[in-house]
Amino acid sequence: GLLARGFTETHYLQDGTDVVLTRNHTGHCYYHGQVQGHPESSVSLSTCSGLRGIIVFENNSYILEPLEGATGEHKIYRAENLKIAPGSCGHQLDIPATGAAARATSQHSPAARYKRETLKTTKYVELVIVADNREFQRQGKDVEKIKQRLIEIANYVDKFYRPLNIRVALVGVEVWNDMDKCSISQDPFTSLHEFLDWRKLKLLPRKAHDNAQLISGVYFQGTTIGMAPIMSMCTAEQSGGVVMDHSENPLGAAVTLAHELGHNFGMNHDTLERGCNCKASTDKGGCIMNPSTGYPFPMVFSSCSRKDLENSLEKGVGMCLFNLPEVKESFGGPKCGNGYVEDGEECDCGEPEECTNRCCNATTCALNPGAVCAHGLCCEDCQLKAAGISCRESSNSCDLPEFCTGAGPQCPANVYLHDGHACHGVDGYCYNGICQTHEQQCITLWGPGAKPAPGICFERVNSAGDPYGNCGKDSKSSFAKCEPRDAKCGKIQCQGGANRPVIGTNAVSIETNIPLQEGGKILCRGTHVYLGDDMPDPGLVLAGTKCEDGKICLNRRCQNTSVFGVHKCATKCHGRGVCNNKKNCHCEADWAPPFCDKPGFGGSVDSGPIRQADNKSLTIGVLITILCLIFAGSIMYLKRKTFMRWLFTSKKTTIEKLRSVSPARPSRSSEPNHVHATCVSKNLIMKPQNTTMQKRDVPRRPLPYQVIDISDPVKTHEVPPLKTPQRVLPPLPQLPGHQAGPERPLPANPSLRFSQ
Repeated sequence: GLLARGFTETHYLQDGTDVVLTRNHTGHCYYHGQVQGHPESSVSLSTCSGLRGIIVFENNSYILEPLEGATGEHKIYRAENLKIAPGSCGHQLDIPATGAAARATSQHSPAARYKRETLKTTKYVELVIVADNREFQRQGKDVEKIKQRLIEIANYVDKFYRPLNIRVALVGVEVWNDMDKCSISQDPFTSLHEFLDWRKLKLLPRKAHDNAQLISGVYFQGTTIGMAPIMSMCTAEQSGGVVMDHSENPLGAAVTLAHELGHNFGMNHDTLERGCNCKASTDKGGCIMNPSTGYPFPMVFSSCSRKDLENSLEKGVGMCLFNLPEVKESFGGPKCGNGYVEDGEECDCGEPEECTNRCCNATTCALNPGAVCAHGLCCEDCQLKAAGISCRESSNSCDLPEFCTGAGPQCPANVYLHDGHACHGVDGYCYNGICQTHEQQCITLWGPGAKPAPGICFERVNSAGDPYGNCGKDSKSSFAKCEPRDAKCGKIQCQGGANRPVIGTNAVSIETNIPLQEGGKILCRGTHVYLGDDMPDPGLVLAGTKCEDGKICLNRRCQNTSVFGVHKCATKCHGRGVCNNKKNCHCEADWAPPFCDKPGFGGSVDSGPIRQADNKSLTIGVLITILCLIFAGSIMYLKRKTFMRWLFTSKKTTIEKLRSVSPARPSRSSEPNHVHATCVSKNLIMKPQNTTMQKRDVPRRPLPYQVIDISDPVKTHEVPPLKTPQRVLPPLPQLPGHQAGPERPLPANPSLRFSQ
């Protein structure tokens, strides 16, 4: 396990004032490892107050703990000898991960675009563990003792989840030593919802985290020892659970917490009909997601749990788990070889015998010569990937991609569309990074071919306020009737699909026929799952589901998406981007964050710039444009130079050779049509026409403003007749800064003056 950089310890004074401590745990006393010479073994150990932990071999598990009343002496015994009262989880809905329901998911959800690389990416759960007042009393009213117990529980849980590529980062522990901060009773259902409400309203605003679990000293009614909503990880409303501390050894509570955390991840129970493969036999504890927990404690996950986790991640569950927490230290202090890059370390690839990272020196936790990085999705061959390289693709219609920044080896934290934003390609709205729809839920309950029933089914059935049609339970735990406007947020009503629900043997079909005034009837299909009173009804419409245009289900009410403020947030993006869950603009490819109002490379301040390919294309496009302009300019220059040379060296013209004449030369009155010299703009120079005139040499460059006279004017019959009053001059290359002169009739005997 590890402590995140912002790890805090919280307890309360007698007047209710909270005391928040941030400590430097310099004495390292929590370890994970193996037994030397046994590569398949596993050890989780604490040395804080003597030796305490568990040693797991392939066939046997042992508990090690201090001998009570003796100094420095310990006892070790088989795990099956740790006697506890057997208990069960309050969650009893078993949704198979294979078969029709699983196939329907892959065919009908946006998860088809999900990249399997996401499964290989390490996920991090930033966890807060809370101990209620009864737990405080059971542990001798010793705040420090109970804090150490909570940390030890987290250390075990982290060990259990490591094989699933999930790490548990403890960001805080809290002890209700003065009084409970919400109502905790023997009713696990009520306690769960009271705790989840407190978490949302009180804990989340002051402590950022992904999941919170309550360790309670209260004995829940019946055989229930824990409870948690399914597929609720990262949500503000339901990412958490309650756990009864049912054993003297903290391992017992750790196993139950891991079980309830599994439900948050979307894991269901390992029932016989699912045919799960478990590496541990029943007499060795079985697997963590077994419906009931006995002894020895289970410490591994089954093949079904792995499949459930994969399906949940494909649906978008756990969108908050892809950011690497800032690691302050492992439990008790930093240690080279624990797999975490802590203060003073450049890398950490584990113990030397298990390290396979060629970029990192496992002995010193320093980078090898020439290496810039050793870990992270933006580190390849010990070097940083360039900015704009994709490091995490979108997983669903509400997710946003992330890109390397070029500044560090870690992929930016996962971000997704702001709550209330329209889903891409799906008729729904985003909520906690998932696009929930009635159709999706019907397919989950009834298999392929299922679809939502007409609105009249929701209105009629959910107005009853009974177990088969309701909008949840009220404060008195009675079924609440749905108001007509909220009917689509109550019990889900479907049509089509399989003959019976596909979610488990304890679910039955509730069919209602509604007669129509014009004759005929409508069949409405709902589900009822026999859970007792200690588990939320899975047949209720999920939070975040679209109930009307512009409206979404929240707390069993059909509410306007404006409550999320998505439209207000989007206005600052200037129509060139969308708002993400951190209320920042995710800009289109050609615009720069944070407000998409300036040219740039897209993306957001959270996700990094757009793909590198787009940057290269833009650079290449600019270079090609510049080269084309240079080439075109060169051609124009050469053609103009050639034309001017040809113009003044042409031997066949419509006029005779121009010759220099002295200004004092008398005019020849005998020559008809004599025209005195006038100044003509060089923009009006036109190409002479070929005639049968006598060949004469023309000076290449007449002197500036020299008077030019025509010795032999062109005869009238030799000039082609004009078809119109004006003749259009042939176009010449335009020089910068000059405008073409007006068109005019061509004079018969022009006198021209040229200027340089």
